[in-house]
Amino acid sequence: MKFLFAFAFYLLPFTFFGQESVSFYFENNKSALNQVELTKLNKWISANQKSKILSITGSTDEVGSSGYNDTLSQKRVDYIFNKVKLSVKIREDFKSISLGEKGAKSNSKAENRKAIIVFLQEKDLAKEALLIQPKVEEEVPKDNPTNGLIPIEEKDMNFPEGATLEEKIQLSRPGTLIVLPEIQFYKNSFGIMPSSQREIFELIRIMTMNPKLYIEIQGHICCVDKDIRNLSLDRARQVKRILQSNYILERRIKVKGFGVSKPKFAIPEATEEQAAANRRVEIMILEM
Repeated sequence: MKFLFAFAFYLLPFTFFGQESVSFYFENNKSALNQVELTKLNKWISANQKSKILSITGSTDEVGSSGYNDTLSQKRVDYIFNKVKLSVKIREDFKSISLGEKGAKSNSKAENRKAIIVFLQEKDLAKEALLIQPKVEEEVPKDNPTNGLIPIEEKDMNFPEGATLEEKIQLSRPGTLIVLPEIQFYKNSFGIMPSSQREIFELIRIMTMNPKLYIEIQGHICCVDKDIRNLSLDRARQVKRILQSNYILERRIKVKGFGVSKPKFAIPEATEEQAAANRRVEIMILEM
């Protein structure tokens, strides 16, 4: 089976009208702005300290591999976010969107190497609820267990030592949580690291061989007090997109982001090992 390792997420979960946008352009293969564009960004920051940012979208030209361009566009988003986050308001459901070369809509390569900030101006904040209409998502509230199931922690299942993912799933029952420790993401993004490929491919294989298996992918992050960027949900969605791109039916996969609400260790974590345990992807068995 062909394994499509898709990084980009390019559908915004809002109906857009009455909002503003501004673009900043990058040099070839660069994830930092040159002095001219940086000056432009700093001027925009000074003029918009009472505005509110809704999303930042990064894109690249079509030179290079798709994986490289997806990573580069995410780095451009992260660069802009880090420049603006201390000076301009960020909406709680802020979206970090990496288009990679899929954002290359212009015939000019230079015009495709950019990051776009979508924002509300101060004068429009009073109408924010009217200007932004959230799309109804499939995720259920955090205090409403999926399908009415009571979560069963992996440690409470007493799986045999060294059990494989397939063996754990075979021994599970609806509600069982299983950690996928090899699925890791680039810092502050939902870009999946190449080292995650083996475990994701194994999950695809298991779901292909077991068509009655339904799961929920649950994202968790570490090291911060609040998941202001909804990164945990975006990471769960990214795993779902890869499963779908490999012919796993959408109805078999739910997603949920828990942010930092269910840490394995207290935050701030005392060690990197504790942070890694908190920064995890789990699956919950829904049906099998």
